[in-house]
Amino acid sequence: MLCVWLYMFLYSCAGSCAAAPGLLMLGSGSRTAHAPPALATLPNGTPHRLPFRAMPATALASGKEIAEGASSQEGQSPEAPDSPSPISSFFSGSGSKQLPQAIIIGVKKGGTRALLEFLRVHPDVRAVGAEPHFFDRSYDKGLAWYRDLMPRTLEGQITMEKTPSYFVTREAPARISAMSKDTKLIVVVRDPVTRAISDYTQTLSKRPDIPTFESLTFKNRSTGLIDTSWSAIQIGIYAKHLEHWLRHFPVGQMLFVSGERLISDPAGELGRVQDFLGLKRIITDKHFYFNKTKGFPCLKKAEGSSKPHCLGKTKGRTHPEIDREVVQRLREFYRPFNLKFYQMTGHDFGWD
Repeated sequence: MLCVWLYMFLYSCAGSCAAAPGLLMLGSGSRTAHAPPALATLPNGTPHRLPFRAMPATALASGKEIAEGASSQEGQSPEAPDSPSPISSFFSGSGSKQLPQAIIIGVKKGGTRALLEFLRVHPDVRAVGAEPHFFDRSYDKGLAWYRDLMPRTLEGQITMEKTPSYFVTREAPARISAMSKDTKLIVVVRDPVTRAISDYTQTLSKRPDIPTFESLTFKNRSTGLIDTSWSAIQIGIYAKHLEHWLRHFPVGQMLFVSGERLISDPAGELGRVQDFLGLKRIITDKHFYFNKTKGFPCLKKAEGSSKPHCLGKTKGRTHPEIDREVVQRLREFYRPFNLKFYQMTGHDFGWD
């Protein structure tokens, strides 16, 4: 009777034992771990998928490179895998890859990485970690390639990406509009003088032999003529770049986030972003603490982690001392462009 009972017990649990990866097969004579089983198939041979599967997005049908070559290496490769949270890992294989409904299009050294990291705490936001650079560098690879870079999403979740160089790429507005005229665009902006110095600091950390900031700023220092061909200066002429975007998108479809407020009041700025994206305000003050060493707010708990998380060591570098007269000249140069930008966006960022 004992043998009969043991046989029936092993027979009844065989299915559940095989379904659990890593369990050992009894009576096999070895301790070999078994991999998870393949997906079950329907009578017609097609695989049976898990629930929550959404319909895939339908595929719809480069100008001068602005960013510095050395500093652009700091962005991750588009092929770098996104680190999923335990919840997203649980749903691996369910949902579908969608083209992004919202894109952080700029600006470089404005705070785009911080914004994306903060947003990823929200359970209804799924974002690719690496910068795809699709609409400026890889457009010829097609929308199918672009969509395949995106994480899987369930119904009600938003797919996002961020590539700061889009804002200064002439072709990007028309290309994004061709993908979807309903795409929501987010621009993180910062005092253009501080942004230029930060841009230079990043390049300097990779190429210590470059000329001084002061010498790169002017075409002719004796006359005070600013060299607007230098990307560190050109990126900060926000009004000029915004004109190209407003030919394809209404200003109401764009949100302008203050890089300064993202540091001083991250929860306040994240509240505006969540409202703009149509999300419930889940990210609040309770998610942040201020790191005095870095001079930046950090997350108490990052996506998929129970530990505090601050941005990497490449963020918050100490800026070199810049001649005060050069800084003042730059402020005079940017002032009319800043005022025009305030008028175009309906928001005074207080840089003057």
